[in-house]
Amino acid sequence: MTNSSPRYADPDENPYVEAPPTDFDPVDELSEGAAETQAELLRAAIREHDHRYYVEADPIIDDETYDRLFTRLQRLESAFGLSTENSPTGRVGGEPLAELATVEHVAPMLSIDNGVDADAVRDFDERVRSGLAGAGFDPDERRYVCEPKFDGLSVEVVYEDGEYVRAATRGDGRVGDDVTEQVRTIRSVPGRLRGDPPDLLAVRGEAYMPRDAFAAYNEELIERGEEPFANPRNAAAGTLRQLDPEVVAERPLEVFFFDVLAWEPDTDDRAVSRPATHRDELDAFDAFGLRRNGAVELVDDVEAAIDYRDRILEERDGLNYEIDGVVIKLNDRAACEALGSTSRAPRWAFAYKFPPRTATTTIRDVTVQVGRTGRLTPVAELDPVDVGGVTVSRATLHNPAEIEALGVNVGDRVRIYRAGDVIPYVPEVVEKRSDGTYGFPEECPVCGAPVERDGPLAFCSGGLGCPAQLDRAIEHWARRDALDVEGMGPERVADLRERGLVESLPELYDLTVEDLSDLDGWGETSARNLIEELESTKRPSLGAFLAGLGIPDVGATTARALAREFGDLDRLLDADEAELRAVDDVGPEVAGSIREFLATPENRAAIEGLRERGIEPESGDVGSNDDEAADALAGLTFVFTGSLSTTRRVAEDVVEGHGGSATGSVSGNTDYLVVGENPGRSKRDDAEANDVPVIDEDEFAEVLADRGVTWPPVED
Repeated sequence: MTNSSPRYADPDENPYVEAPPTDFDPVDELSEGAAETQAELLRAAIREHDHRYYVEADPIIDDETYDRLFTRLQRLESAFGLSTENSPTGRVGGEPLAELATVEHVAPMLSIDNGVDADAVRDFDERVRSGLAGAGFDPDERRYVCEPKFDGLSVEVVYEDGEYVRAATRGDGRVGDDVTEQVRTIRSVPGRLRGDPPDLLAVRGEAYMPRDAFAAYNEELIERGEEPFANPRNAAAGTLRQLDPEVVAERPLEVFFFDVLAWEPDTDDRAVSRPATHRDELDAFDAFGLRRNGAVELVDDVEAAIDYRDRILEERDGLNYEIDGVVIKLNDRAACEALGSTSRAPRWAFAYKFPPRTATTTIRDVTVQVGRTGRLTPVAELDPVDVGGVTVSRATLHNPAEIEALGVNVGDRVRIYRAGDVIPYVPEVVEKRSDGTYGFPEECPVCGAPVERDGPLAFCSGGLGCPAQLDRAIEHWARRDALDVEGMGPERVADLRERGLVESLPELYDLTVEDLSDLDGWGETSARNLIEELESTKRPSLGAFLAGLGIPDVGATTARALAREFGDLDRLLDADEAELRAVDDVGPEVAGSIREFLATPENRAAIEGLRERGIEPESGDVGSNDDEAADALAGLTFVFTGSLSTTRRVAEDVVEGHGGSATGSVSGNTDYLVVGENPGRSKRDDAEANDVPVIDEDEFAEVLADRGVTWPPVED
């Protein structure tokens, strides 16, 4: 890392910063050396102009002059082969991508706990005070940074040696979609940082479409006869997931940066130390040329934070970007580290949300949707109405009991409630215009099977024999936290179902390359890839198999607990409710759901059909009745990073199935960090900081072998 000017280009040294000349000599009259020198000056000047325009909102040249400089740089790079990876000309977009790859974040991108009333914020403050006191900090010294909570798409952006190298969506918080080429086109994201940044800097930002730009862009879509976006957030999310970077470059996206995910200083005497407070980190963003929001405030106590939120709420409609609340963060980083995080959210931050926006409209019809578990959800079809800047034409009525409680029917005028990403719903009838209450169907609207009531809810009794449940069951089977069948998304499932190729879950494994390669949009390569993906799932861990079945109330964690307890699919299939209730996290209701699911003939037939096709979950290696084997790894905590010879989920199942713990982040309680291929950087840094042994997969196998555990799991 080298020292550099706090600006991209010094006007005393670069002629293209202030009042730049645009009467250039012909490109073919330049020597290679002169062209290279001019290109470097133009790149630096254009970066400076981008920063002045998109970050400081204080341009010093007009658009026409900027375009002339930009065009000149393009011509020089093309004529002399001078293109560089992070040249400003890269913002026009590169070649289309075949698909979005996934990448592991350098550090987890956690959610934030939230609430909509002041008491929830005060409760958060009390938890912070208590935690600080317990950690040896003076709770009276706490201060909070308050900032708007943007309603866009969260992204991780990574710089190495000051150069832009990668960007990814949040995804599940650990792994996101690689949108490097898409984000490269956003002019408020610098391709090179200013000043003296650390060797590695990973920052979290929010990609969004400004309100005025969104309105103008929608007008263009309408004029072209295309469907407009429903709201700026959808516009931002849809744009970043475009496979063609040129399309992204044409759309008016911006980014605000608001958090540091990783900061790795240099190792020489000029090391750049990470600031001690969140507010100072934001000031460092200014020095690096990273655009941040100007409405950030540092306050002395929780009441001032509450006042800040109230002021921002009043100013909300005058902002040129969507927000749905404010975020309150403890300022001192050492205090934040002492408080730590739960598995999903930091204990030192809280989102104080704005009240939801509401509107009134009329119900024109009610449709009933059938979910993956067979649950029937009534949906009100509405006269379209604007709710907080979003056109809403459908709203959930939740369940039959809610319909009865509201006394709602077609023709009634109702209030619509929408908050953030929450599905709009009907909280009340404001004008009764119909006779009686909507009559809930007694038969499944998809398969005709009888509808069963379970308290306030209604379910189709058809199980996996119901087409609507089957579509979603296949999607669930293929999910990353289940069998992880790459290439089996909702569109592919719908395609296979519409063509009659898959009439049951087991029939997925009857597919052949020949079946698929002749279909429109497939081809032999994609067909072969999917068949190979399916073949690779024929020996799943028992936990993954159970998670993939989509048993009501059974997620990945409960599925692993069941696998640990029973260790064998047949034992689980024969278990009664009392045996199920003995499993951690399985109460009477969940035990009943499991028993009912496994006893339903259609579901049992699907399980047997899978086994007949060679899908046999691993038994014995994950979960065991042998007390000695079950406790072989007791007291040990493992963290995994990078790609192993099998999926990370299998590794976690093996560890937990033998009494150990598998966590997502490294701490002082971690015993081993297991590093596979292409590992993330942050976990290794955390391991070094906490003196945690770092081992590869072979060494991991040795650790397990010393305790009588086989790795990789042995297939029967």
